[in-house]
Amino acid sequence: MGIRSPADIYEDDQRLTFKVEVPGIDKKDIKVEIDNNALTVHGEGKLEKDIKEENSRSMERHYGAFSRSFTLPSTVDPEKIEANYAHGVLAIQMPKSAEARAK
Repeated sequence: MGIRSPADIYEDDQRLTFKVEVPGIDKKDIKVEIDNNALTVHGEGKLEKDIKEENSRSMERHYGAFSRSFTLPSTVDPEKIEANYAHGVLAIQMPKSAEARAK
């Protein structure tokens, strides 16, 4: 079963911020890439080693691969991306270019 990773996007005069929910996924299992004006976040949530799916009575949490892509506006500077991961939320911040902030 694939993971659904909800995201919020915020913008102010200085930066664009993406907050992507990735609960239960280890930081090392998340990749952030920028290519052709697109930000892509992908990774995989894994079932705990000591739990067997056939022994479960109920499984509401999602496991498996996920991928989210977002088109970036030309106003951001993708060379200065910052990412932080805390409490199951990946926060990605990209400052706007000097030209965009001047407007």
